[in-house]
Amino acid sequence: MKTVLVTGGGGAIGAAICRRFSKTHQVLVADKNRDAAERVASELGGTALVFDISNYSEAAQAIRGKTIDVLVNNAGWDRFQNFVDTKPEEWEALIDINLRGPLNMHHIVLPGMLQRASGRVINISSDAARVGSSGEGVYSACKGGIIAFSKTLAREVARQGITVNVVCPGPTDTPILRGFLGEGEAGKKVYDALVRAIPMKRVGQPDDIPGIVTFLASDEAGFITGQVISVSGGLTMAG
Repeated sequence: MKTVLVTGGGGAIGAAICRRFSKTHQVLVADKNRDAAERVASELGGTALVFDISNYSEAAQAIRGKTIDVLVNNAGWDRFQNFVDTKPEEWEALIDINLRGPLNMHHIVLPGMLQRASGRVINISSDAARVGSSGEGVYSACKGGIIAFSKTLAREVARQGITVNVVCPGPTDTPILRGFLGEGEAGKKVYDALVRAIPMKRVGQPDDIPGIVTFLASDEAGFITGQVISVSGGLTMAG
């Protein structure tokens, strides 16, 4: 049985991805939140890996000796604020989690894939990177960087039998989105306006994301690489 490592596996989307993969893969649930990682791993019969993806040596130690056939860089975090109102020191956590962390994971996991001449990498970016999103300037920059990096990496490793693709969720019902929308009547108005803007008339659910992720990890997607696919209910239709 092949092994998949999912970063941010204890979160809403990450846990949904882990559940879908658990039907066909041995799942490594990676998260810096020990309770979340262990809860999901216990539910699925997987293995919890507790480490901070932005700490290269810590991540390398946690993964050492493990054969990883599929890497899903899912971990992400955002703080909603207009860019001019942010402070430079506030950018660091966003860059660490959304850009530096995934770079670390690629650098640590890819050598094993190259040695075996086989592997799948699926990076979870965001439609904020494709079309912009007010209040998410630094986050969008990081996620846009992941898209550009993924395309370059896909070219570098294609001949070695490794594919690299990107999935961009649109607005999805997660704690990050709920925190952005706020509580009470004001939050409900923003939520209702968002739903009206989505052709399918609902926000995404965590379970909407794993289907495309597991497809891109499958043999059927063996000739697909360097691609960016949105899961947004039609809100974004980027070319």
